[in-house]
Amino acid sequence: MSKSQIGETSLTASPCCQPITSAALSEADAEHMASMFKALADPVRLRLFSRVASHPAGEACVCDISDVGVSQPTVSHHLKKLREAGLLTSERRGTWVYYRIAPQPVAAMSALLALRS
Repeated sequence: MSKSQIGETSLTASPCCQPITSAALSEADAEHMASMFKALADPVRLRLFSRVASHPAGEACVCDISDVGVSQPTVSHHLKKLREAGLLTSERRGTWVYYRIAPQPVAAMSALLALRS
């Protein structure tokens, strides 16, 4: 991990859970997953997350994604919440911060919601 990376989460990045249809969640797994879903439950956060996820370069500078109808300090607050939930990683390059989707937590959320065949 480079010294320039900021805001890394303390949450584990590995998938915690089997599909929700296969067994009941433990209290710890439910808390862990709820924190990630809660971070995405805000419309501004979901839009920011979508902008990072859909950016052609696989990462997005905050300067490229901050036009979501709220002030820059509010954008920073929402990006911080997404980083704290483990959904984004960030790296400072000069004066700009670049964001990437953290693939393992997103995969864990997807796996949790997968239906049995």
